[in-house]
Amino acid sequence: MSVTAPVAKRSATSPLFIPADLSDVIDHAWQLTAQIPGYLLENEAKFLGFLAAVAPRDGAIVEIGSYRGRSTVMLAKVAAHYGLGPVVAIDPHNSPILLNPDGSNRFSSYDDFLQNIRLAGVADHVEPHLAYSTEISPAWRRPIRLLWIDGDHSLGGVKADIDGFLPHLVPFGVVAMHDALSNFAGPIRVFVEEMLRSDQFGPAGFVHSIAWAQFRPADGAAFRGQRAKLAKRAAKLIPLVEEGKELRGFKKMRFKLTRSRIPSFPLSHQAWAAQLDPTTTP
Repeated sequence: MSVTAPVAKRSATSPLFIPADLSDVIDHAWQLTAQIPGYLLENEAKFLGFLAAVAPRDGAIVEIGSYRGRSTVMLAKVAAHYGLGPVVAIDPHNSPILLNPDGSNRFSSYDDFLQNIRLAGVADHVEPHLAYSTEISPAWRRPIRLLWIDGDHSLGGVKADIDGFLPHLVPFGVVAMHDALSNFAGPIRVFVEEMLRSDQFGPAGFVHSIAWAQFRPADGAAFRGQRAKLAKRAAKLIPLVEEGKELRGFKKMRFKLTRSRIPSFPLSHQAWAAQLDPTTTP
């Protein structure tokens, strides 16, 4: 697919711009994304594609946790189509799922990652870093428009990702975290305690297991009521996952019931745009 004209630049006083061909671009990107092994679901991947296209133009797309490139391809395919710069993909490619039974790490997902982004035709639109996020963040100086976190799901891991890169997120940019509605302590706690309860953020929500929030330091307080309602429901998951153990029996049932009461369904592009539009307030 050839690159079209860049997405129109937006400011705090202009409405969110949705490219006319966005649905087709995302559908095409999903066809390539779906061929890559990984844990990102279709509605989650398409949401990331939407964010790649419509988040504020100023800044990079930073991905923490690439594995074999499933989300990388979606983000890079959409960003490349609209001329929005490369995806910065940060991952040491030594996930625990690659460890041998003896605890050694003789395998890596890096070769698969490179092959997958090459086969998808986006290798020239990805800036890979074979490293931990904490090795990259101290020297990071570039503004970020979309921060996608899908790395270490422990509380310490997610906090390190946020602390290292959130200071560079531009106003009206978006931070999104995977597996916030799965059995991991880090994403849900950081989302509730540092985003939903902070006036630095405006609109927020879930798409399946992705938690997302828009950075709006100037008017985030206006969204306090919306965030509080979501936080009230989402916070009930924290005691069920903070131990970091596999859920069983009654506790597993409670987790599923609690999770079912949190709105996490995908919306139309127009509905997402209405939430992220810099010109709107509650």
